[in-house]
Amino acid sequence: MPKLSERGTIMPESPIRKLAPLAAKAAERGLKVYRLNIGQPDIPTPPQAVEALHNVTRKVLEYSPSDGFRSLRVKLRDYYKSFDINVSEEDIIVTAGGSEAVMFAFMACLNPGDEIIVPEPSYANYMAFAILAGAKIITIPSRIEEGFALPPIEEFEKLITPKTRGILICNPNNPTGYLYSLREMLTIMNIVKKHDLFLFSDEVYREFCYTGAPYISACHLPDIEENVVLIDSVSKRYNECGIRIGTLVTKNRQLRHNVMKFCQARLSPPLLGQIVAEASIDTPREYMLATYNQYIERRNFLIDRLNQIPGVYSPIPMGAFYTLVRLPVEDSDDFCRWCLEEFSYEGQTIFMAPASGFYSTPGLGKNEVRIAYVLEKQELGKAIEVLAHALEAYSSRTK
Repeated sequence: MPKLSERGTIMPESPIRKLAPLAAKAAERGLKVYRLNIGQPDIPTPPQAVEALHNVTRKVLEYSPSDGFRSLRVKLRDYYKSFDINVSEEDIIVTAGGSEAVMFAFMACLNPGDEIIVPEPSYANYMAFAILAGAKIITIPSRIEEGFALPPIEEFEKLITPKTRGILICNPNNPTGYLYSLREMLTIMNIVKKHDLFLFSDEVYREFCYTGAPYISACHLPDIEENVVLIDSVSKRYNECGIRIGTLVTKNRQLRHNVMKFCQARLSPPLLGQIVAEASIDTPREYMLATYNQYIERRNFLIDRLNQIPGVYSPIPMGAFYTLVRLPVEDSDDFCRWCLEEFSYEGQTIFMAPASGFYSTPGLGKNEVRIAYVLEKQELGKAIEVLAHALEAYSSRTK
């Protein structure tokens, strides 16, 4: 048998999706599975977005430009301006989801062996994209006891070497729901300026900030315009994850030129996805506010219920729609697998993402899970009831 690539061997499994076959088998056995593992909202996509798809009259579903339709980029320009992100349509490249934007950013900016510093826990697929680029992620741990606040600048400085090429943040954060403050963003800015690094900033959850403090984009930071690469997606804010439309935004002209080579190699972003995305930008603020209020209500309900379970702790997330939860178990991978393979309560079970997959440092996150509060409140309540019974049964089993 031919030898497989080392890249494929070291590529990590997704903590979000690796247990999906077990969830499917649990459903086949007749169990109701509460799917809290993935950021797939249950809120309906905006009507005008679905209508735009229904009203497609093209006789040929053609290629689009490699950087996306100009009309979509113009609308995105105006959308960003509403958040005081002042870019032109030429600064915007449309990608096949935010994931492709991250991958193209890494491929265009990083050489094999280069390093990027990432606070952990972090979105698990960053590691996969770094492997594809031949780069190495150097993690700097944040702590659940501190609400996953940014580590001190001294900790960043300790990690910087001649191979360091950038810092990657997700703000608001997936998986923790943490929202970086102005002070923290200025700290990052100072490191970027001092060492002339790239700042990759994943900001797909900007619509979901739950504090009174203003949202601070990497694009708001002075004097580092050429260093910033903004990652965005329409998936979460318009509840349309399946259309696979994201953006890479940067004022760095040479970087855009390099990214476009990768865009040309994959030809074009999804045609139908762009049509839906363009219509979605016209979504009334009433829809956006209703979605926002739903997540506020779900967050408050979920965190209150979780922290009532003995041995369970979750800080209050300040953004996105995830929280990282500490459980009274030694191995959350085993616990999450057991919930799907062996446990049920009144014909129900729960599907969560083991948090170890959001850390690169061995041993971290072993007693944590990520929960996405993407189910309506009544369903969340049932899911947390199932979790409480699962923890009790798992504890009895291991005694």
